Amino acid sequence: MARVKWLRQEHGEAEPRYVDALAVLQAALEAVDPVQAVQHVLQREGETLRVDDHAYDLRRFRHVWVVGAGKAGAAMARAAEIVLSERISGGWVNVKYGYTAPTAHVTVHEAGHPLPDDAGLHGARQIAQIVRRATADDLVLCLISGGGSALMPLPVEGVTLHDLQQLTEALLRSGAPIGALNAVRKHLSQLKGGQLARLAHPATVITLILSDVVGSPLDVIASGPTVPDPTTFADVRAILERYGLWQSAPSAVRRHIERGLRGEVAETPKAGDKALAQVQNVIVADNAHAAEAALHEAAARGFNALLLSTYVEGEAREVAKVLVGLGREVSAYGRPVAAPACLILGGETTVTVRGKGLGGRNQELTLAAALPLDDVPRLALASLATDGTDGPTDAAGGLVDGQTVARGRALGLDAAAALAQNDAYSYLRAVGDQLLTGPTNTNVNDLMCVFVW
Repeated sequence: MARVKWLRQEHGEAEPRYVDALAVLQAALEAVDPVQAVQHVLQREGETLRVDDHAYDLRRFRHVWVVGAGKAGAAMARAAEIVLSERISGGWVNVKYGYTAPTAHVTVHEAGHPLPDDAGLHGARQIAQIVRRATADDLVLCLISGGGSALMPLPVEGVTLHDLQQLTEALLRSGAPIGALNAVRKHLSQLKGGQLARLAHPATVITLILSDVVGSPLDVIASGPTVPDPTTFADVRAILERYGLWQSAPSAVRRHIERGLRGEVAETPKAGDKALAQVQNVIVADNAHAAEAALHEAAARGFNALLLSTYVEGEAREVAKVLVGLGREVSAYGRPVAAPACLILGGETTVTVRGKGLGGRNQELTLAAALPLDDVPRLALASLATDGTDGPTDAAGGLVDGQTVARGRALGLDAAAALAQNDAYSYLRAVGDQLLTGPTNTNVNDLMCVFVW
C-alpha cells in the first residue's frame, strides 16, 4: 500500500507530533485497499460464488468475463483472479497510467485521466466487444471505480473522442459537480448510464463498485454503466446552459442532444428496463470506510476524534475557511470537542479555475486554509486525494499549519498571489507542505482532517 509522505517531514523539518497526523491519513488509505475490499464481498465456496447477500452457482455459467474501468481497476481485477482464478475466461480493464497490478487472465490497459485519450477509446472498444458476445449462459463481472467515466470513453455515433475531450475539459474548468459532468457523459456514450448492461443482456452481471462520489449514488459513480440512469437529454441541455457551455459545445454534441430531445435517439436505460433485470450492483468501499478508519486511528493516538461529515462539497477555498473556523473553535472554546482534537471530514470539493497555475482541489483547499492559519499555533489542516493524484499533478494534497505562509514569505513567495493563480502546487512544493503518496490504486474521494493540539 502507498505511504503518505509530507515533504516537510521527509526533509526533517516537522515536529514529532505530526507523526500522529500522518498515521491518521495512512490508516484511512489502508482501509480502502481494493484487493481487501473486493475479497470481503466476493467469496467462493467450491462452485458457489457469494456476492454480498446473493449466491451464484458457477456451474451454470459457461464463461466468466471480467471487464471494468477506474483507478482501482487493476487491484480489483487482481482480487477477482484470487477468488475466481481458472473460472475466468478473459477480460479487459482500463486503468489510469501508472495504476497497474499483475494479472493472469484479465488484460490491464493503461489510458488517460481525467481527459479521455485514444488508449482509453481502444480499451473501451475491447470492453464493448467482450460484453456484446456474452450470452445468457455467461457471467460478466464488472469492476468499477473512480475515474471510470474518463477511462471508458466510447462516444455515440457522430461524436468524436476530440469532442469528448473538449467538452470534458470545459466542464472540469467550469466547476461543475461530478453528477452534472457524468449526466452529460452518459448521453454521449455507448457504455455509460446503464448501457454496458444493455450491451451485456441477457448475461448475468455483477458489478463491484469502489465509490469516488459523495454519498455513493450508484448512477453517478463512473457514470453508472450498469445501473438505471435518472437523467435525461433535457437535463443535459440544462446543465450545459447553466455553465455557459451550450453554444461553445462541439456541434456534433449539440446535434446529438437535440436528436435525443426529439426522440430520435434512445434514452439511457431507466428503472424497470429488462436489460437491468439480471444485474447486481454492490459498493465494496467508499469515503465512509476511509473516514471511519481515520476516526479509529485518531482516537487510538490520543485525539478527541470526531467524524463530522462525509458529504463535504463546494468551492475548495470556501470550504477551507469553514474548516479553519472549526479548528479555531476547538482551540479557543473546546467545542465541539476539546484539544487534542482531530476533526474528520470527507467528500469532494471543486475548483473554479481562473489563473494559469498548477494544482488540484486538495492543494487549493490547504493553500486557502494557510492564509487564515497564518501564525496560529497548534493547529494544522490536511486534505488528501485518496487516489494519490490531486488534479493533473504528482501530489496527493497538502498539510498546512501556522508556519506555511511564513515559510513562503521567507522564500519571497506570496501565498495569496499563488492562490489567485490557482498555483497551489508550486507554492506547497516550495514550502515543503505537499502530501505525496504516488498512485494508490484506490479512489474514494478526499479526506480532510483538522488537528488541534
